[in-house]
Amino acid sequence: MNCLTDLLNPQRCLCQIHGGSKKKLFELVADVLGREQEEFHPAELVAGMLAREKLGSTALGDGIAIPHCRLTDCESPAGVLMTIDDAADFDPPDGEPVDLLFALVVPQEATQEHLNLLADLARLFSQAEFRRALRECRTSEALYTTAINWAARGA
Repeated sequence: MNCLTDLLNPQRCLCQIHGGSKKKLFELVADVLGREQEEFHPAELVAGMLAREKLGSTALGDGIAIPHCRLTDCESPAGVLMTIDDAADFDPPDGEPVDLLFALVVPQEATQEHLNLLADLARLFSQAEFRRALRECRTSEALYTTAINWAARGA
C-alpha cells in the first residue's frame, strides 16, 4: 500500500518553510487543509494536535515528527508533508530538532485506520535514505514527487 499517494497531493507538500513553534506549524497545516474543505474548522485541528502533543511528543527522532489527530469535520485521512529550514523543537527522544514533519488528520471514527497509517508512516520515515532524499528537495514540487515516487517503489 502506498499511503502517501492516498494522503498527499502537491498542494500539501511544503518545502523549506520557516519553522517556529509547534502551534505555528499546526496553524499552517490547518490553513493548508482548510483550503480544500469548505466545512473545515482550523481551530479544531490546532487544538487537537496540541492536545496530542501534551500526551507525549510525536517526534520519532532523527529530525522526524508525525503530529496527528482525529477530527469530527474530517471526511477522509489527509496529510501535510513539510521540510523545515530552521528545525523546530518537538521534545524529541534523541534531542534532535525536527526538520521533517508529516501531519496526519483522520476522521474521528477512524481509530484503527489512524493506527495503521501511523505505523506505515513510521516505517517509511525510519528509512535513512528516504529522509535524506526529502531533505535534499529544494521545491515543494520536488518534495511531493520524491515522496510519492519513493513510496510507490515500495522502498
